[in-house]
Amino acid sequence: MGLFAKQAFIRYRQGFQSLRLGRFEYMDGSEMTPKNTTLAAIKNTRINMRLLGHFAWTHVGRSFDGAHYQHNKPTGNLTLMAAVPTRGVFQTDGWGWNKAAFGYAAYTKPWGKGAHSGETRLLGLYYTDWRNNILKTDNRPLAARRADQTADIRIGTFGGHSIHAFDTRAAIYDLMFWGVAQTGAWGRLQHRAHAIALEGGFQPKVFRKLKPWFRAGFYDGSGDGNPNDSRHGTFFQVLPTPRPFARFPFFNMMNNRDWMGSMILRPHAKVTISTEFHSLALSNRNGLWLQGGGVFQPWSFGYIGRATNGARSLANLYDASVEYRMKPNVTLSGYFGHAQGLAAIRTIYPKGAGANFGYLEILYRF
Repeated sequence: MGLFAKQAFIRYRQGFQSLRLGRFEYMDGSEMTPKNTTLAAIKNTRINMRLLGHFAWTHVGRSFDGAHYQHNKPTGNLTLMAAVPTRGVFQTDGWGWNKAAFGYAAYTKPWGKGAHSGETRLLGLYYTDWRNNILKTDNRPLAARRADQTADIRIGTFGGHSIHAFDTRAAIYDLMFWGVAQTGAWGRLQHRAHAIALEGGFQPKVFRKLKPWFRAGFYDGSGDGNPNDSRHGTFFQVLPTPRPFARFPFFNMMNNRDWMGSMILRPHAKVTISTEFHSLALSNRNGLWLQGGGVFQPWSFGYIGRATNGARSLANLYDASVEYRMKPNVTLSGYFGHAQGLAAIRTIYPKGAGANFGYLEILYRF
């Protein structure tokens, strides 16, 4: 444990351009904030940090050391970034680097106005990890993974998102698409993987006092079907913040299939009530049940996995949260989630597959 710099950078601005050099936090997808409140909420809760994030809600969190350039105009945003992830997250000593780095490029375009608004982003992300003293987390036998320690991970991720909001007399409707494909090398293996999310929702205008928002969606992140071939097929989430997409974070977006539904109620300007349901399963029964959010120290891989002996169904997750914004800079919140463990979890924990998670939080901004 020690004192270290969480953020320390210089910023140069000229016209529509800006350049940051140093240590800073970053969230992919946050390059622009839509003026439409529905689109802004979707970006904040369902888009940002799927691939790059500061890993909030851990002991230390994550920062990036590097350069961040933006050409930001109301008609579009171009972002270029190259950085090394710092140590931290679950390690309380944040000094030092990891032997990993990435380059990121994205173009975000807002469009439409009035009854139909939207935003589209195209992205490219190159990640490399040259730590040669740790085992990669995948479904190969231990001997094969030990023999592959000296080969680097080099992965390119390409894709983007598109979000839409339609304001009608009866309701506000929204649609969201997010998807990426991956190629490259997972040590000695070829890496080919993908992930896709489709979601939609509506906010009926008949219950004005509660302001409900109902949403449903499907997510699939590919898994690896054969541990003995020359291909690695599990989607690699790179350096995300997992918790926005797993409020009870016993899973992430890797080898995961998620059918979800949510309801948000806003009975007061200061109060938000949210409840979610997730039906979770492994995308490929021969892959691992994976958890984690990427590199945070030189001595561990950053993701952990458990074999489920061919079982696929993971869990049903039921949760609810309440947020009270007492003041502009003070927020009180509470959360409770119950996970009903299914076949995959029961193979590992036969005496008790269920789990509960809850917390109370006070957030003070200064």
